[in-house]
Formats: sequence, C-alpha cells, structure tokens
Amino acid sequence: MSNEIIVTAAMLAIGDELLSGRTKDKNIGHLADVLLLAGIDLKEVRIVADEEDAIVSALNALRGQYDYVFTSGGIGPTHDDITADAIAKAFGVACEHDAEAMRLMGEMYARREMEFTEARQRMARMPVGSKHVANPVSTAPGFNIGNVYVMAGVPQVFQAMLDNVIPTLRTGARVLSTAISCPYGEGEIGTPLGLIQKAHPDTSIGSYPRYVGQFFSTEIVVRGRSAELVENVAAEVRAMIETIRQSKAKENQSAEA
Repeated sequence: MSNEIIVTAAMLAIGDELLSGRTKDKNIGHLADVLLLAGIDLKEVRIVADEEDAIVSALNALRGQYDYVFTSGGIGPTHDDITADAIAKAFGVACEHDAEAMRLMGEMYARREMEFTEARQRMARMPVGSKHVANPVSTAPGFNIGNVYVMAGVPQVFQAMLDNVIPTLRTGARVLSTAISCPYGEGEIGTPLGLIQKAHPDTSIGSYPRYVGQFFSTEIVVRGRSAELVENVAAEVRAMIETIRQSKAKENQSAEA
C-alpha cells in the first residue's frame, strides 16, 4: 500500500431549493475540481434541507470522519438562513453577532448609502470562536470553526471564498489520471476490468459508458498518486482492450468460415 499522505474532505450543501430542484447546484462540481488539484480527496457529499436538526446531524457525522468539511448555503439574511445557528449547536457554542463582521458590513452598507437592517445584520452572526472566511465579492464573511468551513451558496461568492480557504489547508499527494477510449461497452469489459482493479488496489479505475447511434463504448479513467503506477495500469487496460479485439476478430473469422 502507498504511504503517501492522504487528506480527505466532505461537502454539506444546505437548502430546500436544492432538494426541490428550484436551484441547480454548481458548487459541488467546482469544489471537487479545486480539491482534486490541491491534493485533497472529496469523499462524500450530502444535501440537506433548511432544518436545524438535519444540518447538525449531518455535520457532526461528517466532521468526525473527514479532515475537512465544506458547507454551502444558508448564511444569508432571511428567516430560513439557519446554517450559522445549526453549526453553533453542533459545536456546542453560542451564535452571536461578530464584531468585526458587523464593522465590515456596516461600512460597506454605509458606502452604498443603504440601511444596515436587522435582516442584513443576520449575516454577521457566527459561532463564538469562529475565524472569518473572507468574501471579496459581497463583504459578508463566511467562517471557519474546527475543521468546518462555512460558505455562501451563491456560486460566485462560494468560489471566491474557497479561493481564500484552499491556501490555508493541509494537502496530500495529488491524484494523477489518464483516460483511455474503449470501443466496447461495460458489459464486455466489466469482468476483466474488475480483475485489473483488484490487482491494483492503490489505483481507482472508473468506467464511463457512452452510447452513439446503436453502439456502446466506454471511457476508462485510471487514477492514482504515482505516475508510474497509473501508466502501468493504463498499459494493462490497453492490453485488455486489444485482447478483446483479437477475440472478436477470431469469432468473426469463424463465423465467416
């Protein structure tokens, strides 16, 4: 087995609108891409409603299992934005208006000649002991407590916050990958491909079916943390494809004889 450092993460996406289909999530894919490049394995994603108990339960399960947890959604100014309260409850601390967040937002609204209403002040609430996650887009900060990073659900803001978080994290060995086009469907390659995967547990082999016209094909992706290992396994996959091709060619010759 590899002795490379592996750092893991999970995501908790929060919001009734995600579960109803009203909002199509764009943050999960972005987080996965960014973490992959950083050398952090995104292992699990959960989507929960704007319900305190659901958020607390999911968060406590995830933060105890993974190195980092990233949340999105539920830190806005409306009554159903309850993420800060739920996370405070999960950590067993109070949720209060943060003085620095109040100052930053108060100054921002003053510059815009807008009233810093009670609803807007809700965006300055966070669990006691939290650290800010800077928001260069709309000022209202996210926050970090323990191994949990709490960010906005608006994709532009989520992405900007994440850019500020990533450089502060412990990272592991990056995952390398190579893709192989296979002209055969998963039904034909499933067994031999499974044997290759079993022989190389330090890699991950994914198969992604395609259907064009009346024909199935597959894209096979080999992932691992060693360039040499990835290429060796990819060579075995290519050899498997060639073996299937030769077998089919013999079958066709026999049928024509």
